[in-house]
Amino acid sequence: MAQQPSFQYLSHIDSPADLRRLPLEALPQVCDELRRDIINELSDNPGHFASSLGTVEVTVALHYVFDTPQDRIVWDVGHQAYGHKILTGRRQAFSTNRKWHGLAPFPTPKESPYDTFACGHASNSISAALGMAIAAVRSGQEKRKVVAVIGDGAMSGGLAFEGLNNVSSTPNNLLIILNDNHMSIDKAVGGMKEYLLHLHTSPWYNRLRFRLSRCLSHWGILSENGRNKILRFNNSLKSLLANQQNIFEGLNIRYFGPTSGHDVIELVRVLREIKDMRGPKLLHIHTVKGKGYEPAEREATLWHAPGRFDIATGRRLVEQTATPQPPKFQDVFGHTLLELAEQNDRIVGITPAMPTGCSMNILMEALPSRAFDVGIAEGHAVTFSAGMAKEGLLPFCNIYSSFAQRAYDNVIHDVALLHLPVVLCLDRAGLVGEDGPTHHGAFDLPSLRPIPGLTIASPYNECELRRLMFTAQLPDSGPWVIRYPRGSGSVVDWRCPLEAVPVGKGRRLKAGDHAAVLSLGPLGVAAAEAIRRVESANPHLTIAHYDLRFVKPLDDDLLTEVARSGCPILTVEDGARQGGAGSAVMEWMSDHGYSPTIVRLGLPDRFVEHGAVHILHHLCHLDVEGIAAALTDLLAAKPASHA
Repeated sequence: MAQQPSFQYLSHIDSPADLRRLPLEALPQVCDELRRDIINELSDNPGHFASSLGTVEVTVALHYVFDTPQDRIVWDVGHQAYGHKILTGRRQAFSTNRKWHGLAPFPTPKESPYDTFACGHASNSISAALGMAIAAVRSGQEKRKVVAVIGDGAMSGGLAFEGLNNVSSTPNNLLIILNDNHMSIDKAVGGMKEYLLHLHTSPWYNRLRFRLSRCLSHWGILSENGRNKILRFNNSLKSLLANQQNIFEGLNIRYFGPTSGHDVIELVRVLREIKDMRGPKLLHIHTVKGKGYEPAEREATLWHAPGRFDIATGRRLVEQTATPQPPKFQDVFGHTLLELAEQNDRIVGITPAMPTGCSMNILMEALPSRAFDVGIAEGHAVTFSAGMAKEGLLPFCNIYSSFAQRAYDNVIHDVALLHLPVVLCLDRAGLVGEDGPTHHGAFDLPSLRPIPGLTIASPYNECELRRLMFTAQLPDSGPWVIRYPRGSGSVVDWRCPLEAVPVGKGRRLKAGDHAAVLSLGPLGVAAAEAIRRVESANPHLTIAHYDLRFVKPLDDDLLTEVARSGCPILTVEDGARQGGAGSAVMEWMSDHGYSPTIVRLGLPDRFVEHGAVHILHHLCHLDVEGIAAALTDLLAAKPASHA
């Protein structure tokens, strides 16, 4: 663990109240110390690095000006909020961030009253903050200030625009801080990025306008209705003189900026001037992702979450192994997609702001006209893919499993209903580890399995991923879902031939007479080792192992074989146990008149904590030891009768 340094100011700040006791001129040094503390901590305990370095000054300014936690700060994208955690009483515990039983990876009200809302998924801050602002008025707390801090590309998300639309039409005093760094994880894309890049308003003009409106209000000349009329006149005048319409002021949201997000003194001044202003307002700040650490400023995408690194040199500390390691599933996806695209000119790739994370960048670099980053807009990504498919293209739409929850209606209404050939690739399915419950891909199988017409599959290993991708792009395949986990699988020599697998067909990996294990996806490798251990300890027993491969459609022949064997059954999956693959097997058995003993292993009916994947698998009994124990208990029980 990195040794925690002693700082002149930061070492004595246990809450924002301590920060507010400091003189204004001390804040630049507080920012410097806070930035150095983040760098020091994350060099040894990895996390989301560059985003929080870019928000140091605005974090300090917000907690200095506003009476938190009585006033509410709603963070959008928790990547930005490490400085917030450190200033709100968690500096001593920050070395446990993202670790099992340590601080949560993102702000959560379960951890601190300063964390006002969940922020693992982007673009929800404006909607949540508006709700809080309305609730404050309704509950008689009109003096409470509510601030939404939206950044890291989150303004491109559809929910942000839905929130803005409601902000403009609902009486409120919400303040929105737009942290504009032209980045999400990769570089931001789309018209909103370009618009913000060219949007400018004179700081002198903003100050004059605010002071004039404050005087008019104080004299009783300017009512709320009058303010809106002046605002509309102001917009028209600026549009005529500058040939530019400010989208925010067009929505009757007062706009201030852009201003530097790294001048803490100026930020404090601006926030003090506008915090008591009536009506919705937006402060646009420009920041640099990775600010204050030159390697991160130079390569912000690489330093979004770089792992351990040497502070002095910027060298990333990657653990070396003597033997070749299997590639990550995401990289196998990226290379295979390029192979397929080179063979099939109908194939295109779509990702919502994750080209590097899902390895869509491989296709983007080789065939840039056939790969599309649509920004943080998962629902749009799916419907955009559906539109392409409707006109003859074959989209591979790659979305992290937990983010795909935001596109559920689009999958049903725009893809499945029309039976369009969209291949939805769900990266990070199952437990993802340190990013915790907002990012675990737990719910894709239970949510997608009831949708008519989908083919849903999960590969046992990297070679199976390649085969499933090849099969999905064959003619008349219809809509597909392929889910696979974060990280590496089990096959070093993964470049197997691209060949089709029978749709809806699993495979028997091993015969046996005393029990049957039905696994879905890469957990089958752990199940195979668990079977080996149980058989080694009980030489008189033999255990069958089947790779389901598909959860929709299920393999009737495989399940009939298992049912007629009379063996007790153990199902194993890395997803929610309720409604998942094990539930599908139980439903099939009941529908076909069989009643074997079935034990299901999967994720429990609760949100799983954050921590290393191997720890979480152990806690959920999804590691080799847990599967072996469940199998031993199953064999000790008396099997139920079967038809």
